[in-house]
Amino acid sequence: MAGLLRFAQQYGGASQTRLAAATGIAQGRISEVLNGRKRVTAFEVFERIADGLGMPDQARMLLGLAPLNLAILTGDSAPATAPTARLPLPSVEEKEDRVKRRQFISLAGAGIAASAGSLAGVDRIAAALTRYSAPTTAPAPDLTVEALTKAVRAAKIGYQACHYGAVAQRLPALLDRLAVATAAFTGDDLRTVYVLQAEAYHVASSVLLKSEERGLAWLAADRSMQAAERSENPTTIGASTRIVTHALMKDRHYSPATELATRMAERVDHDTAQPSPDSLSVYGALLLRGAVAAAKNEDRAQALTLLDEAEEAGRRLGGDHNYQWTAFGPTNVLLHRVNIAVTLGDAGSAIDYARRVRLDNIDVTERKATLFIDAARAYAQWNKLDRAYEALMTAEQLAPEELRTRPAVHQLITDIHARSTGHLRTNMTELAERVRIAA
Repeated sequence: MAGLLRFAQQYGGASQTRLAAATGIAQGRISEVLNGRKRVTAFEVFERIADGLGMPDQARMLLGLAPLNLAILTGDSAPATAPTARLPLPSVEEKEDRVKRRQFISLAGAGIAASAGSLAGVDRIAAALTRYSAPTTAPAPDLTVEALTKAVRAAKIGYQACHYGAVAQRLPALLDRLAVATAAFTGDDLRTVYVLQAEAYHVASSVLLKSEERGLAWLAADRSMQAAERSENPTTIGASTRIVTHALMKDRHYSPATELATRMAERVDHDTAQPSPDSLSVYGALLLRGAVAAAKNEDRAQALTLLDEAEEAGRRLGGDHNYQWTAFGPTNVLLHRVNIAVTLGDAGSAIDYARRVRLDNIDVTERKATLFIDAARAYAQWNKLDRAYEALMTAEQLAPEELRTRPAVHQLITDIHARSTGHLRTNMTELAERVRIAA
C-alpha cells in the first residue's frame, strides 16, 4: 500500500491531503503508511484505497478484493470500464520549464500524468510498461528468436556496464518487439521469447530502481515474473524473483524480501536434480539478495548465515562467472560481505573485506563501482572523509552514471560534503556539481 500511495503521489501529483480526501483516511495515518511507520492490514482500509484511487476490477482482484462488476468472475460479460479516479488529474497539456509530461496508466489502471524521470528514456519505458497489449505496428523485419536474443543480451551488457541512459533509450522498442513476438511464436520458441521478455523487464526494473522510480519498477518486476512463469523455466523464475526482492527492499519490506529470496532459492535448488552453472548461480544470487534484506532488517545472524550458504554455492560453482547475468561467484560473495558489513554499521570489517577483493576478478563494471561506493560509505562511517572521497572518485572514473543516477549516492555525497572542511570541501563541491546535485 505504501508503494501504491507513493506511486499516486509521484506520478499523479497527489499530496497527502488529496490522498486522505480520496480514501477517507486521516492525513496523519497516510503519512505514517508512506513513511513505513504503519502498515495497512485492515480489509476495509484496502477497500477505501481501492475505491479512492478508482482501481479497476482486475487491479482490485490482484489485491484480493471483490470486483465491482461481479460478472467478471463468471465471464458472462466483459470487464467493466475502469471507474474514474477521484483524484484530480493534472493536465497533460501543461507546459513547465525543463519538465516534460507523459501520459500513462498507473498500477491501478487509472490514466494519470507524470514528469519525466531522472534518466533519459524513463518516460519511454513508462509508456512501454503501461501498454497492456502488443503494439499495433507491424513486426520488425528482424523479429526472430536470434535477433531478440541478441537485443536482450545487449541490454544486459549495457546495464552491467552502467550505461543506464543508453539502455533506457533502447528498452521501450525492445519491450514492444517482445510483446509482438509472444503473439507470433508457439511451442519452444514462445517459451524462449518469454525467457527473453522476463530478462528485458528485469533490466527495465533495475534501471528504474537505480533512479528511485519505484512505482514503475514494481510494475516492471511484476511483468518480469509473469513472463518467467509463462516460460516454465525454474531458473528464469528464480532470476526474476531477484528483481522482485529488490523492489521489496526499496519499499523497506525487508522481512518479506528475505523470505521470498530464501524460499525461491530452496525452490531452485529442489527443482534442479543436477545443478547446472545457471541454476547454481541463481541459487547463490538469491541467497545474497536474502542476506542483504536480512541485514537491512538488522537481522545479523540470518544475514551471516545466508552469506555462508552463498559462499558454499560459490565454491561449488568453482569460480567467478556471469551465468544468468548474476555475476555470481566467490568474489561476488565477498563484495556482499562488504555491503552487509556497512549496512550493519561495521565499517572496520567492511574495509577489511574490501581490501581482500581482487579487482581483476570483477568483470562487471556495475559491481566494481558498487564496491567503491560501499567503501566510501564505510570510510564515511569511520569518519575517514578523505578516503571516502578517494573511493567516490574511483567509482566516478569507473562508472559516472552510477553516481549521477542513484539518489542514495547523492545523499552520501551531500553528507560527506556537509562534514568536510578546507580543501576536501572544495573537492566535494566539485564532485557534487559533476554528478548534478546541489551539495
